[in-house]
This record gives sequence, structure tokens and C-alpha cells, in this order.
Amino acid sequence: MQIIEIRVMRGPNYWSIRRKKLIVMKLDIAELEEKPTNKIEGFSGRIEKLLPGLFKHRCSEGVDGGFFSRIKEGTWMGHVIEHIALELQSLAGMECGFGRTRSTGSKGVYNVVFSYVEEAVGVYAAKAAVRVADALIRNEEYDVQNDIRTMRELRESVRFGPSTGSIIDEAIARDIPFIRINKDSLVQLGYGKNQVRFRATMTDHTSSIAVDLASNKDETKRLLKEAAIPVAKGVCISSIDDLESAVRGVDFPLVFKPLDGNHGKGATINVKTMEEAVAAFEHAKKYSRKIIVEKFITGYDYRVLVINNRFIAAALREPAHVTGDGKKTIKELIDEENKDPRRGYGHENVLTEISIDRETNEQLAKLNYTLETILKKDEVCYLKGTANLSTGGTSTDVTDVVHPHNILICERIARIIGLDICGIDIMASNLHEPLEATGGVILEVNAAPGFRMHLAPAKGLPRNVAAPVIDMLYPEGKSCRIPIIAITGTNGKTTTTRLISHIVKNNGFKVGFTTSDGIYVGNSMLTKGDTTGPVSAEFILKDPTVEFAVLETARGGILRSGLGFSKCDVAVVTNIQEDHMGLSDIHTLEDMSRVKGVVVDSVKSDGYAVLNADNKHCVNLGREADCRVAYFSMDENNPVIVEHCKNGGVAAIYENGFITVKKGEWKFRVHKVSGIPLTFGGRVSFMIQNVLAATLAAYTYGFKTEDIAMSLQTFIPSAAQTPGRMNIFEFKDYRVMIDFAHNADGFRGISEFLSSIESPMKIGIITGTGDRRDDDIRDLGRISAQMFDHIIIRQDKFLRGRQAEDIVNLLVEGIVSVNPKQSYEYIPKEVEALKHAFSIAKPGTFITALSDVIDNAIEVVNSYQDKERGLS
Repeated sequence: MQIIEIRVMRGPNYWSIRRKKLIVMKLDIAELEEKPTNKIEGFSGRIEKLLPGLFKHRCSEGVDGGFFSRIKEGTWMGHVIEHIALELQSLAGMECGFGRTRSTGSKGVYNVVFSYVEEAVGVYAAKAAVRVADALIRNEEYDVQNDIRTMRELRESVRFGPSTGSIIDEAIARDIPFIRINKDSLVQLGYGKNQVRFRATMTDHTSSIAVDLASNKDETKRLLKEAAIPVAKGVCISSIDDLESAVRGVDFPLVFKPLDGNHGKGATINVKTMEEAVAAFEHAKKYSRKIIVEKFITGYDYRVLVINNRFIAAALREPAHVTGDGKKTIKELIDEENKDPRRGYGHENVLTEISIDRETNEQLAKLNYTLETILKKDEVCYLKGTANLSTGGTSTDVTDVVHPHNILICERIARIIGLDICGIDIMASNLHEPLEATGGVILEVNAAPGFRMHLAPAKGLPRNVAAPVIDMLYPEGKSCRIPIIAITGTNGKTTTTRLISHIVKNNGFKVGFTTSDGIYVGNSMLTKGDTTGPVSAEFILKDPTVEFAVLETARGGILRSGLGFSKCDVAVVTNIQEDHMGLSDIHTLEDMSRVKGVVVDSVKSDGYAVLNADNKHCVNLGREADCRVAYFSMDENNPVIVEHCKNGGVAAIYENGFITVKKGEWKFRVHKVSGIPLTFGGRVSFMIQNVLAATLAAYTYGFKTEDIAMSLQTFIPSAAQTPGRMNIFEFKDYRVMIDFAHNADGFRGISEFLSSIESPMKIGIITGTGDRRDDDIRDLGRISAQMFDHIIIRQDKFLRGRQAEDIVNLLVEGIVSVNPKQSYEYIPKEVEALKHAFSIAKPGTFITALSDVIDNAIEVVNSYQDKERGLS
């Protein structure tokens, strides 16, 4: 078996709108196409033994053991690998139950599709599943546990921590989109100007001064003391020479901790001798230049969480510990404790496994114990000096018993330090009495406090502490999204995108838009190139200045990794024609419709899908859409339009020379087509279709017809405004048009326009693209023979696996099949082809360059214009 490619879906996609996170593995099972599982001796028994958990996979049978039944009956290896990949992830602690396997149309080649939790783990699971299947087929031993360990380690290296994850989960529950900004914990919630950012439990509301204060424990203590809040007695020192006087001033027992430490790093508690004090000082010195020496207060360790100046939760924390049974050694008790199913690797479970490290040995040494010591029955032995959950500590929720006076103290502390999310460490005998009554003190104030102890305490009620964070970041009435209009289709996408963006801009929005020639914000191009995929969409949605997004969304990006947005307000499908057929396992127009339909499926339920009523595939999308639908048509008597408007629907039509919006039986004429520059006086029907699509998208979003009309009049087709879209350049003796038409439908549109052009000689410069089907390339030659008097074939780019000669021969075959006497020649380089066309042009000649590299062609034409005008 051979893995041909692995694609990772990260948004709504061809395979599923709801399940955004999918692995798509293209797999060639080779000779196994002729050997289903029931023809592989012993395969059924071996897979049941190696992966017994597959019994729970119901498969199409719908019952436990259903998948095993399919194996016994006979199923293909792609299907088996799908289930193995899911089971491996499940064994590694990541439940993800969606999968499907589909033939690509090529013998023995399948798309194996399954869900994942963490992308890196999903990719690993795909490859591992193939290895497992190979071993089972060959009856070889396979170490599944090694894969499981690797997957768990991979997950821990890339997953969000419990605090970050809880905030993201709460955002998802509220339909707030998120974008991971880096490989760590920096996350954006919302889109564009309505975004907010957070990292772990620090938000863009968090004051840098407050974080600085909380990091300086000495300064924090001073501020709290001045505010009459009880704190532990202590001093700050930086030299070993000051240690003796600090010890005399505070007196044993002591706590040593770094001035700017966190998570208990460098801290030592219950220091009782000068020898221990020196060791504790040296240990703390590894983490900070300055060391706090303070009185060790006996009592229990509590953490109080305050968010947005409101008390949210409280937990009692205990350091990692074991309880003796009079028989087992401390090491054996630790091993026994780590078998608790609630304990896991890193943050995977409620509790973390207890590790044996320097701190453990130091704690035992203070008791004159070693790992081989046998504890008395019910004797509790603490293994760490601090109660952090990340080192194996436990927590008990005590939120409901905190005294109102203590709540007041904690809320005051959050305001004094200035933290929006504030973790307060308290040492006291209890929290149900005022601290002053129990002698309790504030130990520390923490920026970016962990949420895990509150989300999943070992005992007590779990608290959804992420909810108040989202309440703070997105209070009632604040939007998390910006309007999104997404445009897809075979032809006309870029022009329609640019026109919609022009309308949006003229209505006062800072618009960000993506096209096949670049990414724009306002009037500025920020990135050049074909930017019609999910990465480009995300670029716009991450920009905090963007108020409205208009996103050209091409087939390639959808198939490669899905959409770059979760939902849009309006989706436009300009048309669905034959282009890119045979690529990425898309063989029919029905297949292509499903690809384009991903954009329609992403429309909000109260949004609109704007569809071409003159294209049956677009009409079919409208019939299946779960949102509102609006149609546009060049014919007001189109039966789809008539029926749609009869039922009260909205449409845009070309009637009596006008762009008209029809709502029910009412007509609202927007503007006369002859006055819309983009239509070239109404002579270019495909441009009229683009105008209809853009007008309807703008109208369904909510813009007024008079504002739309003004924008239609001021959108001037040019190399600057619409590069490569019927850019016409006037010379003294001839005219040149550059267009990006690259498929049969685009060529037909150009042919229709040229039929209205009076010219004694029409020269066409054409090219093919290597990854198209043979007959698609011949079609370009056939159509060219019908619209040009002389053809110049060029082929220096986009060979995509073919020889230039092969593409040229196919174009020639198409040309001569229409007109064996057609005048044509071959000039490989585009620039040379253009120069040659200029040299043979007679007065009145109309040259059309159907170019796949627009910038080059425009640059050459501009340089010739400059020479003619004497500017160079």
C-alpha cells in the first residue's frame, strides 16, 4: 500500500460542513483491491486480538461488533485503515468517531477520511494505521503501545492547556469563532475589528502594570499591607550575606521563594534550620536575583479566583502525597497512586501523574525518609513543597463555603493589583471564617492563574470558570463577528468580488477582500498572488482594522483544507462550468457542485445564498440550501425566477436594458446597463451577470438600491481596478485586450464580446494549462478558431506535468478541427508573442491576449504605450 497524499481539513469542507477537523488520506491499496479482508487468511482473528476495542465500532451494521462482522464478510483495506486510525486515537485518549472511505474513481485508490482532535496526531494516526494494517496482513508483530505513547506525547506538545482549552470550549458553545495565532496559547476570538485575544488566562484586557506588580511579590505584599489586607511577615534579599539577618528578623519556620517566580518554581517551605535556609536560598536563586524570605504560616493552601472583579471560585489545594498502609514502600505507593484512572500524562486527565524529582527527594529527606521507606498505616507523606496540580497535587472545591468578608477581601485585592483575571493564594485554617479571626494571610497574587483546579477538582463541584471570562470579553450586545460575503464559482469570481468590495467600501466600511491577484484592505494590496484559499481568508479575519470581509473562495482551497471561516452572511455562486475537471478526484459537474456547495452550506440560517438561475447546477444548490436563497438571471421569464418570485422570493434580473431587483412581484430598477462601465455599454453578457450577482449580494445583505447604483456607475474596468478582466488598451493603430479567460466558458464569453467589435483583423494569443483534460485543451483551440483571424500559441508556463509540445499539439488539434486553413503560429514566450502581435498588427487590428500571467502582459503593453506616447 502507498500513501499518495495526506490533506488536513481545518474548516467546513467537501466531506462535512459540521465536522471541520478531518484527515483526508489518499491511499493506493494496490493488489489488495483484489483481496478484501475475507480473502486474507487469519486477518479477522489477528485484528480482533491486536485491537479489541474495535468491537465497539458499529460501522454500517449499527450494533457493537458491526465492524468485525464487515471484516468477516469482506471489506476493503481502505475501510479497515479508517477504523484503525480512529481506534488508535481513541486509545491515546482522543475520541473522534467520524470516518468514511470513498473510491477516487481510480482502481485501488481511495480517500480515507476520519476526524481528529489534534492535527499532528491525526496525521500520525493515518500513517500508523497503514503500518498496522500492513503488519496484520503479513502476520507480523506490531507494537501498538509505542504508537499510543508517541501520539500522547504529540498531543501534549501541541494541545491547548486546560485553561486555554476551557475558554475556547466556552466560546465554541456560544458560537464565537476562534483562530490559533501561534503554536502556543495565543488565541484570537472573533473576527476583524470585533476580535479579542488571550493567552492562557491573560486577555487583551489584562493590564501590563498589574502583571508586573503581581510578578513582584515584594511590591504586591507592600500594596496589600498598606490596604489593611493580612499578609505574611517577610523581607526581600538578594545576597547570601543578608540571609542571617533576614532569618533573625522573621524567625523560623520560613518560606523561601523567588521574587518573580511562578507555579511554585524555586520555592521551599517549612525551613527550620540555618543549613536548610542556605540550601533554600541557593535553590530560589536559580529562578530570580531577589529572594523573598517570609514566615511559614501553618494551615491549608487555598486558591481564590476573581474574574472581572467578581469572586468566581475557591479551591483547597493539597500537594502530591501518598497514604501509608503499613506494607508498601513510598515508591510502591506512588506507583499505586499513579494507576488512578483520574491521573494522566500532562493535562490529559483531571489529575497529573506524580513524578519523582529533586523536590520529592528533598521533602523525604526532611523526614529522614527515602523512597524505600514503609509508611505506617494511614500516615500521610507529602511529596512536593507546593500544591500545584501540574506536579500531582489535588484540589477540593470550597466555593460555596467562603465567608462574605473573605470574598470582599479577594475582590479588593483584584482591584488593588488591577488584574482582570486574578488568582489569590491564601494560607488559613479555613475560609468559612474571616481571615482575621483565623490568622490567615495572603501569600501571593497571580496573573494568568490556572483554571484546572476549578474546572475538574478531585472533590467537590466543578465550576465553569471560563464562562465569566467570555462574559467579560463579549458582554451582552457586543458582536464577535464581522459581515462576510463569500464568492465562488467557475468564472467571474474575481470581478464579482471586486465589485462587491467597491459597493461595501462606498457604504462606509473598511473592507478586506481576497482575490486571485492579491489580498486587499481598503485600497491597499497587502499580499500579491492567488489568494483565494483559507489562509488568505484567515489573513483578512485576523486583521483588527477590517470591518467587512469579501472573500473570493476557489475550488482548490476548499479541497486542500476547507474554508477559512466558519460562517458567512452571503454566499455567491456565479456559475458552475467545466473547468479543473479530473483534478483532486473531481470528475463530474455534480462533484464540482458539491465543492462549490460547501460555501453555500456555510451561510447562516438567516443569510442568503445568491445563485445563478441560468445554471442548473446552481439551481440544484438552491433547492438543497438550509438558508434563504436569492437568484439572478439574464432572463426575467426564467421559470426558476418566475416561481421563486411568485413565492415572495428576491431576485436580480436583466430586463429592458436595466439591472433590476425583483422582490415578489415588485420591481426596483437599480440602473440602466448601458450606464454601468463594467458591462462595456451592455455588450458583455458575462459582465452583466457579474453585476447582477454583486447587486443581489449587496441588496440581500441590506444595502440600498440607490447606494448600489452609485457604486455600479463608479466601478471602472481597468488594469488597476480589474486587472486581467477585459483590460483594453488603446494604441494609435490598434487596440489590445488582456483577459484571464482560461477555460472554455471564459473563451466563449470573450468570443461573444469580440463579435461586437469591428476590426479588419482579430489576433488572439492563447495558451493551455497542463493539468486540464485533453479535450478541455482542444476546446480552447476550437473556440479560438471561431473568434480569431490569426492565432499565436504560446506555452511557457503552467505545464503541470506535461510537455509544452503536448499542450500545443492539443490546441492545434482543436483549431484545425474547426478550420483546417486557420492561420496560426507558435511563439513559446509570452512577452515575445505579444511583441510579435504588435509588429504584425495592421491599422484597426484588435489583439486579444488570453493570459495566465496578467502582470507580465500588462507590463509589456504599458511599456509599448509609454513608447508610443514618448514617455520612455
